[in-house]
Amino acid sequence: MGKDHIRTAAVTTRGRRLRGTLLALTAAGAMLLTGCGGSGSNSDGSNKSRNDATGPLPAPAYPSGSAQGEQDGEQSGEQQDDEGREFAPSPDYLSTFALDVDTASYGYAKRTLADGAMPDPSTVRPEEFVNSFRQDYERPDGNGFSVTVDGARTEDEDWSLLRVGLATRADEQDGERPPAALTFVVDISGSMAEPGRLDLAKDSLGVMTDRLRDDDSVALVTFSDEAETVLPMTRLGDDRGRVHYAIDSLEPQSSTNLGAGVETGYATATEGLREGATNRVVLVSDALANTGDTDADTILERIDDNRREHGITLFGVGVGSDYGDALMERLADKGDGHTTYVSDFEEARKVFCEELPQNIDLTARDAKAQVAFDPETVEQFRLIGYDNRQVADEDFRNDQVDGGEIGPGHTVTALYAVRTKPGASGHLATASVRWQDPDTRTPHEESGQVEATALEGSLWNSSDRFQVTAVAAYFADALRQGDDRWPRLPGSLPLTELKSRADELATSTEDKAVRELADAIESATRAER
Repeated sequence: MGKDHIRTAAVTTRGRRLRGTLLALTAAGAMLLTGCGGSGSNSDGSNKSRNDATGPLPAPAYPSGSAQGEQDGEQSGEQQDDEGREFAPSPDYLSTFALDVDTASYGYAKRTLADGAMPDPSTVRPEEFVNSFRQDYERPDGNGFSVTVDGARTEDEDWSLLRVGLATRADEQDGERPPAALTFVVDISGSMAEPGRLDLAKDSLGVMTDRLRDDDSVALVTFSDEAETVLPMTRLGDDRGRVHYAIDSLEPQSSTNLGAGVETGYATATEGLREGATNRVVLVSDALANTGDTDADTILERIDDNRREHGITLFGVGVGSDYGDALMERLADKGDGHTTYVSDFEEARKVFCEELPQNIDLTARDAKAQVAFDPETVEQFRLIGYDNRQVADEDFRNDQVDGGEIGPGHTVTALYAVRTKPGASGHLATASVRWQDPDTRTPHEESGQVEATALEGSLWNSSDRFQVTAVAAYFADALRQGDDRWPRLPGSLPLTELKSRADELATSTEDKAVRELADAIESATRAER
């Protein structure tokens, strides 16, 4: 299929591309980066692992006169007018972002489509669609990341999709993970009385309580117009009955003071902090804040010291047909955590009873990724999604800048639309990941390279998992149409054809999640009529 696969240890990203101000930085960077693409490479073209915190930036060397000065070719003129915001202009060939394993956007879109409506384009985040599906990336043996880089041509001339896949080690056996100290912050406002909200949360928390280990601890905070610590941090052991009683007593009340709930939750988590355990706040809410602080930044400021000093991470679980997606996402992104969305008991039990207990441990903090495209082979590129996860290119190695928190068993996928220069051959891009050890905060970094030959094969003849990634991205792209901030992706397909592709992939992969993707696309075709 003409694809190169490059796998090395690696880490992830948060990023935004610099714009016109990079002219001077690029010229200076060229002197620092010379030789980065060629020295220290394995015979397969991938970089040798680097665990030091220094070393050159992962951009290719810029030959004299290349990628500098005026924009040319398709980078300027009408092409820039059509697609300028999302496509990086010369001379910026870096893309930097924080890793993200959120999936709430896709889950909420499925719920909205199942109800016969189209989701608001502002709630559609393509990276969360892409990262909702299992991948086949090779995994590292220890902490850190593997990197898989591959690609395929779309049906648009000179345009391809490039997939950068990052994976952590497989889940440890349950008995080998560290103990957990989980503070559940549960919304009991009036809107949570709707079926599929508080009842769903109570059922799932009850089952999860029975599945956690004796040396795990649980606290329970509720909020309506005010917040209350219903149960302080309690070691399960022989106290599971006490925890069940607290959960069973939850009843919906009045308004939604989410800010008070988060603040009280972090205070409770700090008071019950356990050294050597994974300390996490789990927020369960429809995020329809209407009392007290309703701004994510203001809420985060109030708990910032506890979050940073004690390393308490936030896991947001969204529920409800009406859902404050933007508020929950920002809380999780800036609160060193991630979000998911559940719409039924099956999904909720999977999140609370399987995913949360299995992924209590962290393998990486503040993980960022940076992809450096070679100006000799790449005309344009576009990172698909990650709009809220961008990081300044010069902050890739600034360990004071937040990245993403990643646990064992996770994969992160970044998909790029890439336009190559006619006759492009040789080096295409270098992908690098940087993260901090969750215990020692020691930074680590690894890189891998990919050649232009990775883009020779046709997209619809590529591996099943690559095609699933593409269908998910194109589906998100279709749902975002109507918002002029996002031009169509190269090679995009109508929903009816996407449905056919998804049906074929559901059959060939025998994957229930892919079948659900096909069903969601079918719901979108009906809602669109």
